[in-house]
Amino acid sequence: MVRTDLLEQALRPDNLQVAWKQVRANKGAAGIDGMTIDEFPDWVKSGNWKRVVQELETDQYYPYPVRRVEIDKPDVGKRQLGLFGDKTQQLLIA
Repeated sequence: MVRTDLLEQALRPDNLQVAWKQVRANKGAAGIDGMTIDEFPDWVKSGNWKRVVQELETDQYYPYPVRRVEIDKPDVGKRQLGLFGDKTQQLLIA
């Protein structure tokens, strides 16, 4: 099943490490959940990441909604931008 293969690849520890480094390097802002980049490592160490992975694997994960904002773009007015609700979402698609 393609969905399972893609999810397995996304959740591989080496892929998560690369994604985390990218989010941290980009100084990703807190999502709707309010979690900052500095708070994320402790959140993972406390076992929350394992819980999220289990929820993802069993189709029990329900992410925060994406927040839509408008940003000013030079010479073209405003552009719609979707801000991810939590760091889990941000990491998984980074």
